[in-house]
Amino acid sequence: MKFDTPAGTNPIDQLKVVGRPTDRIDGPRKTTGTAPYAYERPDVAANPAYGYPVGATIAKGRITAMDLSAARAAPGVITIVTAGSAGQLGKGKRNTAKLLAGPEVQHYHQAVALVVAQSFEQARAAAQLVKVEYEAAEGSFDLAAAKDSAKKPTPKQDPEPDSAVGDFSGAFAAAPVQLDATYRTPDHAHAMMEPHATLAAWKGDELTVWTSNQMIDWGRTDLAATLKMPKERVRLISPYIGGGFGGKLFLRADVLLAALGAKAAGRPVKVMLPRPFMFNNTTHRPATIQRIRIGAGKDGKINAIGHESWSGDLAEGKPETAVNQTRLLYAGAHRMTAMRLAVLDLPEGNAMRAPGEAPGLMALEIAMDEMAEKLGLDPIEFRVINDTQVDPEKPDRRFSQRRLTECLRTGAERFGWARRSAKPGQRREGQWLIGMGVAAAFRNNLLMKSGARVKLDSRGIVTVETDMTDIGTGSYTIIAQTAAEMMGVPLSQVNVQLGDSAFPVSAGSGGQWGANSSTAGVYAACAKLRATLAARHGFNLAEAVFTDGEIRAGNRRMTLAEAAGKDGAVAEDTMTYGDLDKRYQQSTFGGHFVEVAVDAATAEIRIRRMLAVCAAGRILNPKSARSQVIGAMTMGAGAALMEELAIDHRKGFFVNHDLAGYEVPVHADMPHQDVIFLDETDPISSPMKAKGVGELGICGVAAAIANAVYNATGVRVREYPVTLDKLLAGLPGEA
Repeated sequence: MKFDTPAGTNPIDQLKVVGRPTDRIDGPRKTTGTAPYAYERPDVAANPAYGYPVGATIAKGRITAMDLSAARAAPGVITIVTAGSAGQLGKGKRNTAKLLAGPEVQHYHQAVALVVAQSFEQARAAAQLVKVEYEAAEGSFDLAAAKDSAKKPTPKQDPEPDSAVGDFSGAFAAAPVQLDATYRTPDHAHAMMEPHATLAAWKGDELTVWTSNQMIDWGRTDLAATLKMPKERVRLISPYIGGGFGGKLFLRADVLLAALGAKAAGRPVKVMLPRPFMFNNTTHRPATIQRIRIGAGKDGKINAIGHESWSGDLAEGKPETAVNQTRLLYAGAHRMTAMRLAVLDLPEGNAMRAPGEAPGLMALEIAMDEMAEKLGLDPIEFRVINDTQVDPEKPDRRFSQRRLTECLRTGAERFGWARRSAKPGQRREGQWLIGMGVAAAFRNNLLMKSGARVKLDSRGIVTVETDMTDIGTGSYTIIAQTAAEMMGVPLSQVNVQLGDSAFPVSAGSGGQWGANSSTAGVYAACAKLRATLAARHGFNLAEAVFTDGEIRAGNRRMTLAEAAGKDGAVAEDTMTYGDLDKRYQQSTFGGHFVEVAVDAATAEIRIRRMLAVCAAGRILNPKSARSQVIGAMTMGAGAALMEELAIDHRKGFFVNHDLAGYEVPVHADMPHQDVIFLDETDPISSPMKAKGVGELGICGVAAAIANAVYNATGVRVREYPVTLDKLLAGLPGEA
């Protein structure tokens, strides 16, 4: 099915099942420990061996020698895999660095070997006996030091790194009120609960991997390319994933090492990356340096806005697209954005929840507050004055839906924004300085083609098969809701099977495209099944109604079980898209509101309450959507106040590479969170009239916290995280 005209009325609009706050259907399995995760599959591969990786202890250079004798002689060791023993390997197009080093080393903790043994403890002990000699090369590990050498990304790295409209330099120079400020965001780690883990088993020349991966077809394709084998002989299965956040979008070392280890051992092998490897071996969100210039008239209208960003990655890597939201969020006739990329020999930088907008809004939304203060305007009013209903770079292209002002107005009323003191440092409760902050939220609506297969059996049970994944987001539930709505059956009669490359290729989980795209694919398959059943039994499809487990048209009715017959019925289809995303700008919007308390003596920061107001198309399941948003808000709080990968600039690695040293928020840090979804449908987006919300919740929230800290203390921090050492000298002190 091709979606190339705006959606009209369709079966989803009944909202008998879709749009209802529904408990997660996979919840009982996860809360009782019966959901099978990748490292825990005795049901599919008996008696597996255990693999333990050996990581490079230099950040750049070459392996000159490797002594495996002591490791091979250790108790329980079955085999050891190295680049030398693995044979010639390819490289998937989505990996920047090789997943198995040798002889060249491209980053610290790049895998150099895998020790396979009878038990995990034996493999781990033997891995410590592998002796590797290196010839280290000088590397670049400091973005600030490499900033001047940064270059414009190539078209392959980013097809549109720069944009320009009008005469930014002239308009900025002439602006009566100006802001020119630089902001810094650090490297961030995904730090999901479930480590990267894989169980691999060969049957002849066919490979099956049970792994933790967000994008089944991407992983399968790149694994086949790396092993130089036909894709058809690789099966990737990932029904449950304990968190991804973008860190499991791509093939990682655990999958390749498990496959190579199983081949060498002649039996199934499972590999779980130790926590330090998750920080230094897998991907992270790159640090940025961002310069923002805004020029406005005394009436508050922006006439010139410029945003430049510098980030770093390995050679052939890509930039952190921190300027993208600035191209679309606020009006202004004269505009400029630019991205520059430095080569850094740190572990690979890549997608992390809301790549681009998350760090970009950390800077832009502080700048908007700073500019509002210069103008003597309320921060919300300044944003409203500069709202727009058209793409500022392409004014002939309207937004399909844009309710930013309504998000901000609704949030202000609900949050009690009128009680905020415009002058910082004025509100006090005992030892605590109290402040409120706001920020706009923005994330583009991305569309991905997505397929599904829908089966109807002789009992009237509907089964959906698609390689879509559930990374804790509720995919099982919203897909079941979609099928139930389309086929006119209760949720109890829908069975959803996910995360298997044997199923039709879906959108996968990432980029906030998963819910809208995957359910659109299920919609297409169900529409085809409805047409098949109607044709089979002589119903006029235009008049046929699927409801209460029946097909009805005129005076005729037939149960779905009868319509399926003893052999059942099956339909498969893929939702593809025309050019509506080119004709209309499709985005999601929101407003974040935060109240903080800052200790006047110690500068300890406590978040007291948070509110997100979201306009993101039809909300398919308000209950799971709310969970997505409050989780994203929590990640934003971490980015604002504590998360920072500390770099050893001598050796080129992240020092705090575990959950003891890399701090993330806990329940006690997040006392009260609320979410409001505006009642919205977007017929330009898909037949579901939905968009996405899982990443919108992180976009802007860090800036809202930083703005609240400023409102409480009068101390402006432009370098994240906002920690007490950056506040102490400027605090007003005791009353």
